[in-house]
Amino acid sequence: MEEERYKHLNKYLKEKFGERTLKICIDGGFTCPNRDGTLSTSGCIFCSEKGSGELIRCGSGDTITEKISNQVKNYFNSYRSERANKFIAYFQNFTNTYDSLDMLKSKYDAALIDDRIVGLEVATRPDCINKDIVDLLKSYKDKYYVCVELGLQTYNDETGTLINRGYSSCQFTNAVKLLNEANIDIVAHIMVGLPGESFDDLKDTVDFINTHNIQGLKIHCTYVVKNTRLADMYFNGKYTPISLEYYLDCACYILTHISPDIIIHRVSGDAPKDLLIAPDWNLHKKWIINGLDKLLRDKDLYQGMDYKKKEGLPL
Repeated sequence: MEEERYKHLNKYLKEKFGERTLKICIDGGFTCPNRDGTLSTSGCIFCSEKGSGELIRCGSGDTITEKISNQVKNYFNSYRSERANKFIAYFQNFTNTYDSLDMLKSKYDAALIDDRIVGLEVATRPDCINKDIVDLLKSYKDKYYVCVELGLQTYNDETGTLINRGYSSCQFTNAVKLLNEANIDIVAHIMVGLPGESFDDLKDTVDFINTHNIQGLKIHCTYVVKNTRLADMYFNGKYTPISLEYYLDCACYILTHISPDIIIHRVSGDAPKDLLIAPDWNLHKKWIINGLDKLLRDKDLYQGMDYKKKEGLPL
């Protein structure tokens, strides 16, 4: 069996928990400060109406905590629960730390209702992390593996403004420091092919990641979905999606230049077929994964082979 070219999440979870471990994707009924008018009402220009939660099967109930618990119960009552014995409750869409502390605890507790659940994973924004929230998340560590996903997308704050991200790279650094102090694992999200971004911008983003104590990474292609500002830019000729070939080249650069210790949680994003406008190749996940594996093999590339720890921020 050929040696893996990068550190896969599935293998990491199996080694950590002693057997195959899967995620239960949960819609926690959250919104986002970039949606509710606190910062903006339109969200990031690429973000779908459901905040990347189109594939989540929502539960019924009179309250949000009932809906959350029912999502978990429905999962365990389906064939999906037969694929593993251990699971991570994964609050995925929108900003899953954007609520009062009491409500956050109620929502998280509502998901942790089965002994087969061994972890809590929360996706959020760096500007929605503070000491009180970190302390709450830390309180679960006695019983569960806890992990926080932070959207970075890009180190370039000018691009951040263009995509209406609503926070700075400095705020990302501050969130990482708070989570590091609590010894909570962090997964960073970066995007390839954002409007106006060059390959040099990608290099700076990788260098920026390498200045932080990050345990995991998700790599996404920028794709265009319906009812977004990026779709408007696309139809007005102001945005052109990248090619599969360029994406694979960029993914290879990222993998070879990040720390060999970082776990790769994904190498492509999943756009719902009925919402995707472009690029068409994003629908073919096997093209992406197999194409990346072939490119790494053909060029004899490995994760971290060109990694150099960075002490300061990119100039």
